[in-house]
Amino acid sequence: MKQIWAPWRIKYIEMDKPKGCIFCDKSRENNDEQNYILYRGEKNFVILNSFPYNPGHLMVAPYRHCGNMEELETAELHEHFELVSRSVKILKQVFEPGGLNIGVNIGRVAGAGIVDHFHTHIVPRWNGDTNFMPVFAEVKVIPEALADTYHKLRVKF
Repeated sequence: MKQIWAPWRIKYIEMDKPKGCIFCDKSRENNDEQNYILYRGEKNFVILNSFPYNPGHLMVAPYRHCGNMEELETAELHEHFELVSRSVKILKQVFEPGGLNIGVNIGRVAGAGIVDHFHTHIVPRWNGDTNFMPVFAEVKVIPEALADTYHKLRVKF
């Protein structure tokens, strides 16, 4: 049997899961590089997903703690989707993906891991990025360190 070493995953497995909201907590801190915050707008910010599906998997979230899209103010909503569009442009420029998944999961049954703070996922996709590993080994291989992805994208924002 072959083994794949992913020592960075142990941090997630062993860590105490945050009691609060990661979007609120991280956006209030003044350590964007450590928190992988790529860009701060007036009403929303862009952050890398710390446990990505693919390199470049990022999220756009409002600063205001709000779980429902329909409760966002017009300015929050407009800036949110302007940042989604800007993020798509930057991801295409930096990673040249074959496609992108852009998604919002509202409610736990819809797949939301963070149900009470609205956010949009943007995931770059490449032909063949889903291979036998997740199917047979229940393992997803991320070929780039988050810090490297952060530095590639940060300069573009």
